[in-house]
Amino acid sequence: MAQQDILKYSAKSIAEVSADFGVNFDTGLSEVEAEKRLGLNGRNELSNQKVKWWDILWRQLASPFIYFLFGAGVLSLSLREFIDGLMIFLFLLINTALGFYQEFRSEKTLELLKTFVASYSKVFRGGKEMVIASSLLVPGDLIILETGDKIPADVRFIDCINTTVDESILTGESIAIKKVASELSKPATEMFEAVNFGFSGTALVNGKAKAIVLATGKGTALGQVSKLVAETKHVSNFEKGIAKFSKFILQLIVVTLIFIFLANIFIKGSSANIIELIIFSIALAVSVIPEALPVVTTFSLSRGALRLAKQKVVVKRLSAVEDLGGIEVLCTDKTGTLTENKLTVIDLYGQADTVFWSNLATSSPQEKKLEPFDIALWDRLSGKEKNDLKKYQRLADVPFDPLRRRNSVLAKDANQQVLIVRGAPEAIISLCSNFTSAQKSKALKWVSEQGEVGHRVLAVAKRELHLRDYSTVVDNEKDLKFIGIISFTDPIKSTTTAAVKHSRELGVSIKIITGDSREVAGAVAKQIGLIDDCHQVISGEELDQLSVSKQLAAVESFSVFARISPEQKYKIIELLQKKFAVGFLGEGINDAPALKIAGVSMVVQSAADIAREAADIVLINKSLKSIVDGIKEGRKIFANTTKYIRATLSSNFGNFYAVAVASLLINYLPMLALQILLVNLLSDFPMIAIASDNIDSEEIENPKQYNLKEIVLIATLLGVVSSVFDFIFFGIYSRISPHVLQTNWFIGSILTELVFMFSIRTKRPFFRSKRPSSPLLWLSVLAAFVTVGLPYTYLGQHIFSLTPPTPQFLAIDLALVLAYFVVTETVKLMYYRRFSPSVASK
Repeated sequence: MAQQDILKYSAKSIAEVSADFGVNFDTGLSEVEAEKRLGLNGRNELSNQKVKWWDILWRQLASPFIYFLFGAGVLSLSLREFIDGLMIFLFLLINTALGFYQEFRSEKTLELLKTFVASYSKVFRGGKEMVIASSLLVPGDLIILETGDKIPADVRFIDCINTTVDESILTGESIAIKKVASELSKPATEMFEAVNFGFSGTALVNGKAKAIVLATGKGTALGQVSKLVAETKHVSNFEKGIAKFSKFILQLIVVTLIFIFLANIFIKGSSANIIELIIFSIALAVSVIPEALPVVTTFSLSRGALRLAKQKVVVKRLSAVEDLGGIEVLCTDKTGTLTENKLTVIDLYGQADTVFWSNLATSSPQEKKLEPFDIALWDRLSGKEKNDLKKYQRLADVPFDPLRRRNSVLAKDANQQVLIVRGAPEAIISLCSNFTSAQKSKALKWVSEQGEVGHRVLAVAKRELHLRDYSTVVDNEKDLKFIGIISFTDPIKSTTTAAVKHSRELGVSIKIITGDSREVAGAVAKQIGLIDDCHQVISGEELDQLSVSKQLAAVESFSVFARISPEQKYKIIELLQKKFAVGFLGEGINDAPALKIAGVSMVVQSAADIAREAADIVLINKSLKSIVDGIKEGRKIFANTTKYIRATLSSNFGNFYAVAVASLLINYLPMLALQILLVNLLSDFPMIAIASDNIDSEEIENPKQYNLKEIVLIATLLGVVSSVFDFIFFGIYSRISPHVLQTNWFIGSILTELVFMFSIRTKRPFFRSKRPSSPLLWLSVLAAFVTVGLPYTYLGQHIFSLTPPTPQFLAIDLALVLAYFVVTETVKLMYYRRFSPSVASK
């Protein structure tokens, strides 16, 4: 259906819309009819955004190094060097296949993770309210929308209670739009005119509504604006650093190769084989580039994401796993994260019927309660009181709002119409007219006493009314009659205290940011060992009264923030971000701005749709332990990725410069292009398994940041060592014959790189580090076996121009490899004793 055809329903009455879509507003669509319409209209999805296998394959080929190798292969074939050309294409195939396999597995992991964060909608079908996947909505469905919900399709409102919608995703207008259920005097011609419409992708920021679905999937306004469908890619600090680093390496190599190429021509003159030099230079460039880095990174991230998913932590973008490891400050709510959020009524202040009236103001009218407060209150009722509740008819309700810190319900029985208001004691008491100053002080003192022992409280008040216009409920929240206050216990999770201790060991500061009172927040923080004194708490009001410089000091020094509004929460995150890498756990619609600016944004699965949209990570189980486990996983990934970079740059650069310079000293190539490519393949093959390597404990003790200076310094030092040993190989074998030099340098290059991996994988002495992972160990053994055995085979001799080394030469090679390992281990330990003495001495 075209957009203009949909907009014509803005001027039709609710009865006309009902008739046109063949739906009864009392019962909704039947399951049979909904299934039929789903088959006719398709699923409520903008597009099938699954990555196809050919997209992954293309990503493997879209690399300048692949282009270089392809050009070298074509050049070889055109000069009738068929063996060289075919082998170059074989290397291309193997590298592409390895990369494709790992990325394909990663994409499958992402697809699996997306099933955990599917969107759901409340729908009225067959006379029953139910929750279904939003993708199964069809035109004619009746849906129920509440504050924080993302509107799942284009809808026409049929009932609105203080409903406002953020339509900035479509219109760019940041001001929320007030919505109505009545028909317009004439059909709207533009989206912004349709004030009785809700459009797919927009979000309910206030109130409650019922609506009928008009269009789904590609038929929605959002579906017809294709540029809005594309996801914005979040680029992490690590990714930015890698990109900058890769650019620097590429420029360095190109300049060096041009110099070596021209120097070869200048020194060797007419005897230089230009074509051979070109292919040699390309192979040399490919050998030094850490081209397996994307594969290692992707494999590490997807492996980490899958491990976290098993712990009920779901990432929406892979790089968020690594970002999680860099967190220095974690800001979280108290309820449900530190505590069980399984409430029990423990005490009352006020009238005996306080619990009854509080139940009438529940957020879920059905008997099966969803909210912890509602569950606890319902369990406290007697059978008679539960029956008495059924005598009341709900006329209107205003959902809980963090800014107002209360919710309201307008109900009536046979005798009266009554407005019940429920929320934070301070908010409710300020609206009551039957309270003297002394009574108010006494009530607030009781609230404070309950807070000091960690009990949560909820106040309730009421007012008899005779409203005809139910949309004025909020305006009538005044002159209330105080009924009472209820106190609840909320047990601390068994894992919380240990998780707080563990986070401190990891160098992560925990900040509690809550809307609860300072007494409750302080009591809980003290119980879990976060603070020593329950009075070490700052309120949102106190924070606002400070100057900017003092606010900066306060957010750093205080660990508990109480009575915090959404705006103050945003400010706290913003201030902390100026100095620290911040993770933030939110769940409400008002958390969305803070989620967007946090370095790592996390929500629970039950969070408001708009909050989940802004988050990087979704917690299936809301637990501090889950987040701490995620931080450890992120640091493991960071450690293994930087291991690969240090290892490949140190050995590759040493070998690169040695081979390049050696080519100027003799009248033949010190290593053939195919041999260089084979060195690259056999050494990188086991290095891919570095993603699965075990980590020393100190690698996860503190937040890690990408340090280009440190990587370049250690790579340079160890690269010099590598070059020295390369020249030893050159000095020993260059005087014998080209084949002997090429073969033994080939063997030495791979074996030294393999043993080097077992040195550089730890900052400790290698024998004190954690055992290498089995994949890394066995793939290294396999690569070493192939390296030593290949020169004795037909393939090695006739395709790669290798010659079988004599036992004496093989003994020299192995002795040099052992000496190389000892020297690199010594240099490594000297470096880390200088810059990380506590680590190297372990």
